[in-house]
Formats: sequence, structure tokens, C-alpha cells
Amino acid sequence: MAFGTIKNVRKVFGVSELGSRANEPVVALDDASFTFEKGELVALLGPSGCGKTTLLRIVAGLIAKTSGSVNIGGREVDSPVGDYGFVFQAPSLMPWRSVIDNVLFPMEILKRNDNAARARAVELLELVGLGSFHRARPHQLSGGMQQRVSLCRALIHKPNLLLMDEPFGALDELTRLEMNDLLLRVRKETGASVLFVTHSISEAVYLADKVIVFSRRPARVSQRIDVVLPSPRTQAVRFTPAFTQAERAASEALGVVPHVEAEAS
Repeated sequence: MAFGTIKNVRKVFGVSELGSRANEPVVALDDASFTFEKGELVALLGPSGCGKTTLLRIVAGLIAKTSGSVNIGGREVDSPVGDYGFVFQAPSLMPWRSVIDNVLFPMEILKRNDNAARARAVELLELVGLGSFHRARPHQLSGGMQQRVSLCRALIHKPNLLLMDEPFGALDELTRLEMNDLLLRVRKETGASVLFVTHSISEAVYLADKVIVFSRRPARVSQRIDVVLPSPRTQAVRFTPAFTQAERAASEALGVVPHVEAEAS
């Protein structure tokens, strides 16, 4: 049995959920279905506003689905789940707290902020290259460094699933590439399962074991692409035929380029 099963998920936002300017319901997701295995990194790829974040929030139990099923680790998700980690596009760190205290915040909520938790926080900060920044405040860090802290915070309680919503979208290109490599390293070290929302084709292919391509809203799964690339991955893999082939498949699924058959005719 797959670790994660998303089956026929549909989400319709009613007028009351959309605010005073809405005149009619909006179908955000329409029959989204896919599975993934424990330890896999799955990229959810699609145009901005197509419903990827909505699906991620449904998987997290933060909003209710209209119909369908979300089963993670043998458990149906219908309310917020405490053993997930969530990384947003904005780091959302508490400016009055030090780096290590930001990382430890989930453990305070879980009433598990003990010596073992602090030792894990130190270990995670070392893993992401922030071992000497324990006492720094968020305003003293670059955007990329803040997102590293956010990643540590999401991993501190050893979540069953890490949900990442375009976490590197606001970073410059070089920092984004560095964060891609960091995520792959952290995932290898922690064994975390990851659902990663992005609208970058190259980022999806570089990071993922599997790319789930969504259509424009209302979102449906238009294609599932298994990414077969050597491990550990380095930036050099971007210049290989296998990478180009996977990018081409994703681009065709998104309608960015025509299918090969159409070109040949």
C-alpha cells in the first residue's frame, strides 16, 4: 500500500469562503488523484493559481475537501495533523526570538522542549550550515538563511511528511539552486517524505522522484512523470539528456511546448 493516496479530491470554495466580492462558487480542484511512497519527494507542478497550494492545505488538514479521499500513512486526513512539517514561501520567523528558539517553537507547542529537542535543533542547524548562528535574530540573516531556519523548524519534531509551498520562489537564482541542493541533502539525512509545490519546471525535475503536473484551474492531474536521474544529484545533471527529456515531458504536459507527435506532423 502506498504511503500517501490522494483520490478524486475535489474542492469547491463557496461564496461565503471567498468574501464579499464573490458572486458564485469557485472550483479550485477537480478530481485530483495520485499516490506516493514513503521517503519520496513529489513535486506538484502547475501554473500559478491552479490549486496546488489548495491541495497541499487539504493534505495538511488545514482546509476541508469537498469530496474525495486523502490517506497518509494509513490514516484518513480530515483535520490538522500534528506530525507534519510545513514550509511556506515566506519564512515567517518570530523576529523577537533567536534562531534556535525559532527552530524549537514547535517543540514548545508539543510540550517536548527538552534537552533532546535542543540537541536535535543544534544538529539540524549544523546540517543546514547555520551552526554558528544559534543566537542570531532573523533580521540578521539573509533570505536564504531565514528559509534554512524555517526548514529546520519544520523538521524538528521528525514529521512523517514535509509539505513545502513554493519555499524558494522569492530567492535569487543562485540561492535557489543552493537551497535545492540543501533540500536533497536534508531529505537524504532525515528520510523525510516531501510534497513540494512549485511552478518551476527545472526545479521540479531536479528535486523530485515523481512530478505531478496539474492543469489550469480547476486543477486536474494531467500527467505523472517518474524522474529517473542518478543519485546523489548535482547541478551537472541539468545538462544531461535524461534531465532534458523529463523537462520536455513536463513542458508538454503544461502546454508550454507542443507534443513531439504534433511537431512531426
